Amino acid sequence: MTTANDVLDLPTASRAATAARLPLPANPVAPVSIVIPAKNAAAYVAETLASALAQVEVTEVIVVDDGSTDDTVAIVRAIADRRLRLLTNDSAGVSAARNLGARHARGEWLLFLDADDRLRPGAVAALLAAARRAPLAILVYGDYNTIDSEGRQIGRRDLLKGRRKPSGDVLTRLAAGNFIVNGGIALARAHAFRAIGGFDTSLRYCEDWHCWCRLAAIGEFAFAPKLLLDYRLHAANTMNAAVRKPQDFFPAIARIFDDGLILSRLPEGTAAGLRRAAEIHLVTYAATQAVRFGRYREALGYLGMVGRRSLKAIPRSAVKVALSYFGI
Repeated sequence: MTTANDVLDLPTASRAATAARLPLPANPVAPVSIVIPAKNAAAYVAETLASALAQVEVTEVIVVDDGSTDDTVAIVRAIADRRLRLLTNDSAGVSAARNLGARHARGEWLLFLDADDRLRPGAVAALLAAARRAPLAILVYGDYNTIDSEGRQIGRRDLLKGRRKPSGDVLTRLAAGNFIVNGGIALARAHAFRAIGGFDTSLRYCEDWHCWCRLAAIGEFAFAPKLLLDYRLHAANTMNAAVRKPQDFFPAIARIFDDGLILSRLPEGTAAGLRRAAEIHLVTYAATQAVRFGRYREALGYLGMVGRRSLKAIPRSAVKVALSYFGI
C-alpha cells in the first residue's frame, strides 16, 4: 500500500506534477461508511443516527462509544438496522475514536459525523455526485448551517447563496485556515485517510484541520455548494467554545507548519506567510465566538491581536466578526 511517507519520498517535481498522488479506486461512487464518535450523547444520538441511516447510499454506520456514562449505548443498541455497528473506545478521546472507527470501516468513503449533529436529506448523495464530477478527488465537501438544542435553525448561512469554496489543489488555501470546519460535511477516501495516518491524537483542538491539510498534500479536493449538515449548538459544546482562547488553537498551527508532508507540498517560501494567515484566521474565529456569547470587549481585544499581525487584515476580520452577530 502507498503511504504518505512514500509520497514524501518522491522528488519534489514528481509530487507537484501528479494530480492524484495516490492510486484511486476505479469506481468513484463506492460504499460509504459513517463514523460517529459518541460520549454521553444520549440527548441527540438517536436523531443523529436517524439522519445517517436515512442516507440510502450509506452501507454502514459505526458508532464508537468513548466511555459514556449515560444511556448512549442503550439507545444505539435499541436501533434495529443491519448497517449499524457499535465499538468501544474506553475514553481514549474523539480522535482515537474516529481512527478506531475508520480502521474497522469497510466503505471506500468515510464521513465523520458528530453525535449531536444531523445530516440533511440527500447529503451523501450530493457528495457522491460531486465525486463523480471530480474523479481525482480524495475528499469532497459541502457546507453546513447551525441549529439549536431543539433542532431549530439559528444560522443564516443560507443567505450566502452562490458562495464557493476551493476545489482541486487546495493545500495553500487550507493551510491558511480551515474552511471545511466540520467533518460531517466531507467524504474522504478511506485509503487516503489511512495513508496519512488519520487524526493526530496529540492535538486537543483543530485535529481535523491538520488531518485535512495532510490529505490535501496527497490529493485533490472538490466542493459541493450545498448545505449538507445541521451543526447543533447546545449547552455542552457552547460552554466548551465559550472558554476557548486563541492560544488554545496555536498548538495545531505549530503541528501543521512542522509537518514534513505538508511543508513538502507548500510552494517554496510561503510557509511563514501562511502561518501568519492561519493565526489571523483562528484569532478571528475566536473573536466571532466571543461575539456569539456577548463578550464584545474580548472580541475587540482579539481584533487587536489581528492588527498586531497585519493591519491589512483588520477590515476582513471585522466583517467576519460583524456577520457572526447575525449568525452568518
